[in-house]
Amino acid sequence: MFDLPELATLARQMNEVLPGKVVRDAVLGNRPHRFVWYNRTPNEFRELTRGLTVGTARAQGKWLFLALEPGYVLTLGDFGGRVLYHAPNEAEPKAHHLLLRFQDGSSLSAMTQMWGFVELHVAGEELQRPYVRDMRPTPDSSQFTAPYFDALVEEATATRGRTVKSLLVQDQLIPGLGNAIAQDIMFAAHLDPRHRVTELSTDQRHALYGAIRETVQLAMEGGGRGDEVDLFGRPGGYARVMDAAAVGQPCRRCGTPIEKIQYLGGACYLCPGCQN
Repeated sequence: MFDLPELATLARQMNEVLPGKVVRDAVLGNRPHRFVWYNRTPNEFRELTRGLTVGTARAQGKWLFLALEPGYVLTLGDFGGRVLYHAPNEAEPKAHHLLLRFQDGSSLSAMTQMWGFVELHVAGEELQRPYVRDMRPTPDSSQFTAPYFDALVEEATATRGRTVKSLLVQDQLIPGLGNAIAQDIMFAAHLDPRHRVTELSTDQRHALYGAIRETVQLAMEGGGRGDEVDLFGRPGGYARVMDAAAVGQPCRRCGTPIEKIQYLGGACYLCPGCQN
């Protein structure tokens, strides 16, 4: 699944190649998928988008917004898989959940094997959508300050049993983080995913805040994770520290073999020697 760094990379690249392109045709979902949700019928989507001009793209949390002017915004939410640009005369993918064809012969496709939302909103209405309307500050935002994070942790302590991993990835308390990038954040902060938020010391809070900001920044600068691809099908340049390949290998800090556990619905990779 895409986290904020991958979506920010896609938005940046879209703004390099898509603005000014005019939609010639638009196709929704030629491969049925019960976990891809649309808010328009295929015919409605095609009729509403035909002749619109691509404007600016932006990422916020786990949502990608692409202006189609005048008057509409295409959104991809909680999406994983591939979002790809195809140059003029380049072959289009046979399977897709979204395909925009432009008048210059280029196209944009999106495909997922997991889940996601593909929606077309009247401009402005996308901001009132659940998960977007009340979205908290994202880790790349100027609002995501140390005092803000301290207040967020204090709020989280009211939820009985809240742990570090649940703070990072559940309920979108910190929008844009997923299980993958959370592993590196917890490693950088020397914290076990099961560590209770109520038991975080002041120093541990500061370390966690710094790890969030630094890890997200490094992943964004790298163009996203290496296990995802960008708009042009290239792997991201950020190499994860804690992933399946790390299991059994010595920790780069203390030498203890890395372990894998299942926790809160997903795999966690941790060093039992220096994450506590």
